[in-house]
Amino acid sequence: MMLHVLAVGDVVGEAGLDLLARRLRTLKREHDVHFTVVNGENASGVGILPRQADAIFDAGADVITLGNHTWNRLQIASYLDENRYILRPANFSPAVPGRGWGVFEGPRGLRIGVLNLIGRCELDSNADNPFTTAVKLLEGEEAAVGLVDFHAEATSEKGALAWHLDGRAQALWGTHTHVPTADAQVLPQGLGFVTDLGMTGPAHSVLGIRPEQAINRFLGGLPQRFESAEGPRKLNSVLFSIDTAARRCVGVERVDLWEK
Repeated sequence: MMLHVLAVGDVVGEAGLDLLARRLRTLKREHDVHFTVVNGENASGVGILPRQADAIFDAGADVITLGNHTWNRLQIASYLDENRYILRPANFSPAVPGRGWGVFEGPRGLRIGVLNLIGRCELDSNADNPFTTAVKLLEGEEAAVGLVDFHAEATSEKGALAWHLDGRAQALWGTHTHVPTADAQVLPQGLGFVTDLGMTGPAHSVLGIRPEQAINRFLGGLPQRFESAEGPRKLNSVLFSIDTAARRCVGVERVDLWEK
């Protein structure tokens, strides 16, 4: 079959949650989406609370992935143990709650593996090696389709992991920078790749926060608690079309939505 996977960029604050709740299901119908992965690590601004994870699932996500702000809201810790459909980076220490890899049932009983990883270059140098972690997990439990959310700062690290996993997984997308990239492509052995999905939340912002707060930081002003920006909103996502019989991605398409 042709499996359509929608990967949705980092949800930022209540504005992002509201847009997701109102528009995601319609977007899925319009693009005949079978499986949806949403990065939710900024749902509370920095981090995610259980009620916000529930809201993302209610909006239509099949799996939630996280990133470097996972522990900014420690209330999520027990939720990560209880709900296997939310993933934190797999290369975090095994001593922390939750899991970073899961195999989920898709259409027609299709086994879909989803892996969440965090980058080490300029982000989390204490994490285990994402390259070796990815290969170990993808090859350790059989799934018909392998999907990877790589939450990383460096574009070079994201691109290198995509080439490393070409032929081992069917789709890999980058998250974290909140800026959508224009390099959607299918690598030679059938892995669909894009460096960064972008974000879901305030459009007139600096990575989702009020511009004046970002400017204050770079001018050396007093530290402030970041607040989500007001105004127009956007949803950045990418649609991966995967031929499950051939185990190859055959199409990668940006799907971006803007509201005034």
